[in-house]
Amino acid sequence: MVFGQVVIGPPGSGKTTYCNGMSQFLKLIGRKVAIINLDPANDSLPYECAVNIEDLIKLSDVMTEHSLGPNGGLVYCMDYLEKNIDWLQSKLEPLLKDHYLLFDFPGQVELFFLHSNAKTVIMKLIKKLNLRLTAVHLVDAHLCSDPGKYVSALLLTLSTMLHLELPHINVLSKIDLIENYGKLAFNLDFYTDVEDLSYLQHHLDQDPRSAKYRKLTKELCDVIEDFSLVNFSTLDIQDKESVGNLVKLIDKTNGYIFSGIEASAVEFSKIAVGPLDWDYYRVAAVQEKYIKDDENFD
Repeated sequence: MVFGQVVIGPPGSGKTTYCNGMSQFLKLIGRKVAIINLDPANDSLPYECAVNIEDLIKLSDVMTEHSLGPNGGLVYCMDYLEKNIDWLQSKLEPLLKDHYLLFDFPGQVELFFLHSNAKTVIMKLIKKLNLRLTAVHLVDAHLCSDPGKYVSALLLTLSTMLHLELPHINVLSKIDLIENYGKLAFNLDFYTDVEDLSYLQHHLDQDPRSAKYRKLTKELCDVIEDFSLVNFSTLDIQDKESVGNLVKLIDKTNGYIFSGIEASAVEFSKIAVGPLDWDYYRVAAVQEKYIKDDENFD
């Protein structure tokens, strides 16, 4: 049984930096890690990858040969990868014995809530290679400073979760930079727990562009709340404690936490009902560390 992460998120959310930092952390705690780059537009990698999609197909070649733009080219590349899944499978098989896998996917969001290619690739690998994967969806934390962008991020996150149908963890990345784009209207737990979006309405009304679509925004927020699936963890990829807390959560999500124990229902239960010591760090300590105290928080 092989464990790993499917790293996804919009452009600029920090996927490649995440894979680099996460691989370094996992190696420090004794795991052998293999990074699989499946982003054909990522031609400047800060890490050494075990498998690189550019050995199969290059985005620049596709754009030139088929007169496609970057978005159309990426869709073509994913379609080509799906049709040549045996190539990827053969590259992964030597890594299955003792490696933890990190899949670095493209940042084109349509691939994960609209097109089926990326999902099909993931599902075929899970079935053929007996993988246990968790989707780690990165969202830039600075979006929390703009209510309209935050609602958009929630909608994208929910759509992605429903489309991929994988164990899923949503992460506010670059949490150390969260206040660089302005003060938050609420405490951090409002943005991580996603429990009552009606409080956003007043702040959305302050922007004439958002006020024009007030009814639509309310309906979208109701959809997000009705599904009640979206919440966020936080991450500063340069902070070992922050990465460590996220790894604990991922290990529980994909089952890695159970891999080293005997197949006993009692032992499984002890781990499953263990204290969630990472929960405090996920919100309270993060706010204390990265967000200046403000008595005007709602």
